[in-house]
Amino acid sequence: MKLALVTDAWLPQVNGVVTTLLELQDGLRARGHEVVVIEPTPFRRFACPGYREIELAWRPARRVAQLLDEAQPDCIHIATEGPLGSAARAYCLRRGLAFTTAFHTRFPDILAKALHIPERWGYAWFKRFHAPSAGVMVPTEGMLGILRRHGFANLRAWSHGVDLSLFQPIAGADLGLPRPVFLYVGRVSYEKNLEAFLRLDLPGTKVVYGVGPLLERLQRQHPEVVWRGVVPRSDLVRVYSAADAFVFPSHSETFGLVMLEAMACGLPVAAFPVPGPLDVVGDSDGGVLHEDLRHAALQALEIPRERAMARARQFDWRPVCDQFIGHLVPARPAGAAVVTKTSPNLHKLGT
Repeated sequence: MKLALVTDAWLPQVNGVVTTLLELQDGLRARGHEVVVIEPTPFRRFACPGYREIELAWRPARRVAQLLDEAQPDCIHIATEGPLGSAARAYCLRRGLAFTTAFHTRFPDILAKALHIPERWGYAWFKRFHAPSAGVMVPTEGMLGILRRHGFANLRAWSHGVDLSLFQPIAGADLGLPRPVFLYVGRVSYEKNLEAFLRLDLPGTKVVYGVGPLLERLQRQHPEVVWRGVVPRSDLVRVYSAADAFVFPSHSETFGLVMLEAMACGLPVAAFPVPGPLDVVGDSDGGVLHEDLRHAALQALEIPRERAMARARQFDWRPVCDQFIGHLVPARPAGAAVVTKTSPNLHKLGT
C-alpha cells in the first residue's frame, strides 16, 4: 500500500501530533507500506498567528495537487485541518477521491481561549471540514462523545500509543533540584491551563519543559519555577525518570501523549478528571484525577511507580498502527482510471 499522509504539523515542531505521526510513519514502513508525507518544509511558509514558532504553508494548493498527482497513492489520510490539509481535502473533492481525516487537536477550544471565538462556531467549522471524510479518526472515547454532541459523523476510534522501547525508567536519574519535583512537559500556551499548576502551593520544585506564546509572561510571573525550554525527546526519558509527579492541568486535550510518556518512565500523573486524562489515566491507579489539582499532585507522590508503568504498557504502538490501517479507505474505486496530470483549472485554484 502507498499512503499519502498530509499534515501541517511536522518537524521541527515539537508536539504530540508530530510525535504521533512520526511513530505512525515508522510503524507503517516497518510493515512494508510506502508513506509519502506532504508537510510544510518544502513550501513557502508563514508564522501561525498566536504561535509564531509554528510555520504553515502559504497558498499550497497547486503544489499539493502536483505532489498527489505524482504519488498516485492507494490511500489518502489528512491529519490536520491547516492549509495543507485544506488543500488536500479540496483536491480529493475535485477528483472524487475518498480520504480519511483525524481530529488531533481541540482547536475550537484553543480559539475560544486565545481569540474569544465561541466554541460552537469553531466546532461548526471543523464539522464542515470533516464532513466529506470517509472516517474521522479520534483518539479517545471522551473526544468521541464531544464530537458526537456537536454533530460530527463517520467517527472512528483510533487510540494513540507510546514508544515503550524508548520510554523506560532510568535508575538513579536526578535533576539536581529540591524534591519532590513536580513536572510539566508540553506547550506553554493558552489551552494548556498551565497557570493552574504554577499557582499551586506545593513543596519542593515545580519544573516546566516546553515553549509557546505564554512563555515570557509566565516566566516573569513565576520566577520560582524552573523553566527548561525544549530538549530532545530522548532526553525526556531522564527528565521523567528524575521527577516525582507529573502535573497535567489541561482541560482541553484530545489525548495527552506526554502523560503516557511520563507513566512509561514510572512517573505518576496528577490531572483533572476531564477527557484526555480520563482516557489515558482513567481508574488505573497510574495517577490521580481530582478537581483539586493540588490534592491530586500530593496524592500522586504516594503512587508506586510500577503502577504508572503498568498502565502505560497498555498503550503499545503496534496495535495502534494496525487500528489505523484498518480505518483507511481506497482513494479510488476498484477499476477507476488513474489521473496522472494536473489540469490547468486545478492550477488556477491554487494561485
